[in-house]
Amino acid sequence: MAEVRSIFLSDIHLGTRACQADRLLDFLRHFESRYLFLVGDILDFWAMGQRGVYWSASMNTFVQKMLKRARHGTEVIFIPGNHDEALRDYLDSTFGNIGLHLEYEHRSANGKRYLVLHGDQFDVVTKYHRWLAVLGDHGYAMLVRLNVLLSWVRRQLGIGGYWSLAGYAKRKVKTAVSFICDFEEAVARHVKERGLDGAICGHIHAAAIKQVDGVAYINCGDWVDSCTAIVEHLDGRMELIEWAVAPAQAAGPSEAPEERPQALPSPGRIGSAAERETV
Repeated sequence: MAEVRSIFLSDIHLGTRACQADRLLDFLRHFESRYLFLVGDILDFWAMGQRGVYWSASMNTFVQKMLKRARHGTEVIFIPGNHDEALRDYLDSTFGNIGLHLEYEHRSANGKRYLVLHGDQFDVVTKYHRWLAVLGDHGYAMLVRLNVLLSWVRRQLGIGGYWSLAGYAKRKVKTAVSFICDFEEAVARHVKERGLDGAICGHIHAAAIKQVDGVAYINCGDWVDSCTAIVEHLDGRMELIEWAVAPAQAAGPSEAPEERPQALPSPGRIGSAAERETV
């Protein structure tokens, strides 16, 4: 098990079929940390209320693992997002040694100050047009489900590798690219005005580590489509990790997306998103 100082996870969407809890558990088996941040949309109350609850054994295990780590010395901090915003009624409370906060200022091992927040307050659609946000959520869920079917078809045709329909849409559709850029700039401007070194957020399911307007912009990504996380190493360096190892899946079209094909440095170790981006 690799020892890191901090782990940052966002947009897990427990309670939905799209959640890749098996991959997340595999990731957590390989990393131990002093701090663990749950950066919003960990639970998906929107989907559970509209499309019904789907709760697997892996999701239950994840919750138990978070509680166990909190009991055994890991400082677990939960920052609710818009999909689990009902938990914002309990901010600054502690449940099972897990603290709930709207945002959190984290000082890294090398002295940099990061604002950890979900980020939905910088999404004008979510903030001012809730009905449109819900409609977009349904559209994204449809893309993820289509991708499961496409993955199955690709395997039947002998086409190797993993291809994400939702990821392709985010990279290629002009309005999606513009939305992501606007979001990144708004978050960066906010932390710069507060005199901080950077932000660590989630919300838009677009993992990244980059400099925006002179500050560090770090997005954790998600565990629905990309299976990405941020880790802080013991020296304070931040790294974006795409988890490339997943337990074997069933061979039918209703299964979770297939495991990613890229080689890993060692079994069960680190697969890299964006060429092992670090700051």
